[in-house]
Amino acid sequence: MRPVLLLITAIAVLLILVLLLVLSSAESVPYTVRMNAGEIEIRHYPALVIATVDSDSDESGFNMLLSYISGNNAVRSKIPMTAPVITSQKIPMTAPVISDANMMAFVLPAGMSREETPDPLDPRVRIETIPERDVAVIRFAGYAQKQEADAATARLIQGLEQAGIKTAGSAFLMRYDAPWTPGFLRRNEVGIEVRRP
Repeated sequence: MRPVLLLITAIAVLLILVLLLVLSSAESVPYTVRMNAGEIEIRHYPALVIATVDSDSDESGFNMLLSYISGNNAVRSKIPMTAPVITSQKIPMTAPVISDANMMAFVLPAGMSREETPDPLDPRVRIETIPERDVAVIRFAGYAQKQEADAATARLIQGLEQAGIKTAGSAFLMRYDAPWTPGFLRRNEVGIEVRRP
């Protein structure tokens, strides 16, 4: 009986891992790596079209955006999910709190222009274009809880200052994996736009 139970457990674990791999295979935003500075990677991103909302929680923001890509748009078409999901990241101890709202954005599939993007039916969802840019990032695993994201953001800002790299704008958090992905398998990054030398 024990070998049968072990076999069933092994098959279940294998199926779960395959499911995680299939479900987390969303298209990722393309980029090229310009340089590395310690754990910091400087990337060049093309222009991106994003669907974005301001909300008081990640859950409500995610649900509004999910509704938009699931067909709550002017042409009632489904839009493929991409990775990462981007959220605002307050820089610890340096930025005053101007609003309690958090920004969350879904990046629309590569090659989809603003003109091809269906308008949202929910007025809280906005479609924006981000011009091409260079972004410095630090990758980390886990559930991207506030302490983890704050620590990675602080390391990113400090590392850029030490390297003499100038930033532009505010830091943001990028999460690549489905909510059911175990923390040790998750890919998270904090990023901030940097100025080209």
